[in-house]
Amino acid sequence: MSTVFERELEDLKGTVLKLGSLVEKAISDSIKSLVERNSKLAADVIDKDPQVNALDVEIDEECIRLIALRQPRAGDLRLITTAMKITTDLERIGDIAVDISERALELNEEPQLKPYIDIPRMAEIAQGMVRDALDALVKGDSALAREVLTRDDMVDNLNWQVFNELLFFMIRDPKTVSRAVKITYVSKYIERIADHATNIAEMVVYLVEGKIIRHMAIPGAK
Repeated sequence: MSTVFERELEDLKGTVLKLGSLVEKAISDSIKSLVERNSKLAADVIDKDPQVNALDVEIDEECIRLIALRQPRAGDLRLITTAMKITTDLERIGDIAVDISERALELNEEPQLKPYIDIPRMAEIAQGMVRDALDALVKGDSALAREVLTRDDMVDNLNWQVFNELLFFMIRDPKTVSRAVKITYVSKYIERIADHATNIAEMVVYLVEGKIIRHMAIPGAK
């Protein structure tokens, strides 16, 4: 029979996953608002950001309460501190989805510069990294978390590809500079989402293995 504390820890995980679900949808909708030129959807992402912020605060407060009242040890303490760090990254991803939506609102007011091909590919990889990092948290699967780390280079390479392509547009026609720069912002935002997903995956490795792997070379990843 589970103890009250064990149920509280499961509830904490559930709230983190709820936050993760909100953030994943924000990523998806922000990119969709750009690709489909759907400004209403972009506005919806911006309007829903307070929900993400509220959950972030709720999780932090619950973690502090559990530490103060339950005085957790070893693995339980790692879970609580990991949850606090993960939610910080998730909240920042939510902020980035807002940034993407704001650029979408601006770009949707102008003629489309080019078809969006690499941007959705980047977003799909980054969103998958977030999803799998959280799945690794639920399953306590450090191997899956480490696999997430290997995908960061894919996003970095696509970001560089997008930048080079847009640079060509700007050099060829100075009138495209404003739109091209905004698209490079979106590309950079997605790269940052992948970086936050990497942080989450690293924290899962710490939770499961008790190893801090930040700033260390990961096999298969740079």
